[in-house]
Amino acid sequence: MFIHNIDSVALQIGPVAIRWYGLAYIAGILGAWLLGRHRAKRSPRTHPANIWRPDDVDNLIILSALGLVLGARLGYIIFYDFSYYLHHPLAVFKVWEGGMSFHGGMIGLIAAVFYFARQTRRSFFQVGDFIAPLVPLGLLAGRIGNFINGELWGSVTSMPWGVVFKGGGPLPRHPSQIYEALLEGLILGLALWLYSAKPHIPGRVCGMFLLGYGIFRFAVEFVRMPDTQLGYLAFGWLTMGQLLCIPMLLIGGWWLFRPVQTPKSMPSGGRTDSAAKRGRKKQ
Repeated sequence: MFIHNIDSVALQIGPVAIRWYGLAYIAGILGAWLLGRHRAKRSPRTHPANIWRPDDVDNLIILSALGLVLGARLGYIIFYDFSYYLHHPLAVFKVWEGGMSFHGGMIGLIAAVFYFARQTRRSFFQVGDFIAPLVPLGLLAGRIGNFINGELWGSVTSMPWGVVFKGGGPLPRHPSQIYEALLEGLILGLALWLYSAKPHIPGRVCGMFLLGYGIFRFAVEFVRMPDTQLGYLAFGWLTMGQLLCIPMLLIGGWWLFRPVQTPKSMPSGGRTDSAAKRGRKKQ
């Protein structure tokens, strides 16, 4: 059993507090930029139909980071605690206290991808398939930030790796933040990186990300406590996180497994027009 006693402040300089949560976001964005630069360098050899330059990566990461942070904050406010922020509007800016929604961040990221694709005359999937393998690194860093903050803990457990959180009572709980860091961050990230190393039908990599994240998040929600202000939405187990994962599962599954269109086959027993003409000449 581990007793959570980690200070959420990494460094205090007078009245200015630098928090681990903010550093986790910076680490995730910086790591995605470095991986993106690496992918861009290899793109002429591995993806000749979708070549990226270093400045393309720089612009995409800046737009994506902006869309991600704004979307994550607005998503949490709208999906999880709209009434509170409606009555406490200044609390919207207290991001160091947590309150970021992945699904809102995903919407913001998609908006950034659409905008970047339009500006650079690429297709949505060309941009989405490029950035999808970079996202899990940010998830890994963000979930570790959640754990350090002592938030989003799981249900009570008797497992030896249970953690006693300050706000979670005296009993050990599932460290659901670590589960998500390993599943959505490490495992999904490695799978996407290996899968995207070779060219695929546009949208396959995006689909794998959406489906993989949806499965992992839906599963972890069974041992993660729902937000206090919402509780379970239905059936005594359905959470807001699971509800928001359903569209991801459906869309991701379609993009990943949708059938490939092939040219119409020639009628059985028939010949092409040119072959038929050659046959007539011989007769």
